Amino acid sequence: GWELRERAWTSMKRLLPGPTAGSRCQTGTMSDSKVYRWAVAGGLIQGDGGLLLVANRRLGGHLEWTPPGGVVDRGESSIGALGREVVEETGLLVESWSGPVYEVSVEFPDRKIFLQVKVFRAESWSGSLVFDDPDGIVEDGRFVDDEEGPWLLETAPLWVSEPVGSWIANNLTNGERFDYVAHGVDHQSLVVERR
Repeated sequence: GWELRERAWTSMKRLLPGPTAGSRCQTGTMSDSKVYRWAVAGGLIQGDGGLLLVANRRLGGHLEWTPPGGVVDRGESSIGALGREVVEETGLLVESWSGPVYEVSVEFPDRKIFLQVKVFRAESWSGSLVFDDPDGIVEDGRFVDDEEGPWLLETAPLWVSEPVGSWIANNLTNGERFDYVAHGVDHQSLVVERR
């Protein structure tokens, strides 16, 4: 029920770098009595200056630079959720997507959370960057080249920085999977390993 989803979201906010204290409750969780499952969609949007990264304000006040994206709400497709998130976070309208280009899974056994991410590539898009995120997370963004991108990605968790860094370096096989396990009960104590 709602209370269970709210508790799961509260746990996820403490654990994941993704949400902020001001985030709206996401109803996209699918849970059984043991593990809370979250579906997330991310977007790779190329422009003249390189790959689009956005600055996310996280719990504790620090910024993490990641591609745009977010939780897939109940009843949404991954592409539908991604299109909504990109408009909300950046003001850009993506007309077509391809992929998924790669997928990421992160298991948080100490918190009983499982994160499944599908990442797509924007094939055509329009608009200008505008940062007026209704969730209050995304504050800034820019298209980054293959020098600045990896540097900014150092602020992101390994399950974001490693696959996106591979994309920037053209060292990614289409459809590749990145599987991680993250031990710990909060963001400060997380130990993340690739499987």
